[in-house]
Amino acid sequence: MTSAAILDVARDGIVVFLKAGAPLMLIALAVGLVVSLFQALTQIQEQTLVYVPKIIAVFAAMLLFLPFMGDALAGYMGRVAVRIATGE
Repeated sequence: MTSAAILDVARDGIVVFLKAGAPLMLIALAVGLVVSLFQALTQIQEQTLVYVPKIIAVFAAMLLFLPFMGDALAGYMGRVAVRIATGE
């Protein structure tokens, strides 16, 4: 396996990682921002208030995006398996 092929597999892996993880991270970021804004506006400074909505939102997003994430990861594994089988 050449260094270019290794870099190609690594680059593809990073892109798949970002495609699989970005939706959940962006939803967690948005929910955290909304809850923080709510806390700042109402002056409720409870530190544990952000966890429950964020957990619920990320869980719902996982249910929604799981087919997309599974397809991205399965496609990556298929491409890696083909490279292994062909000896590239």
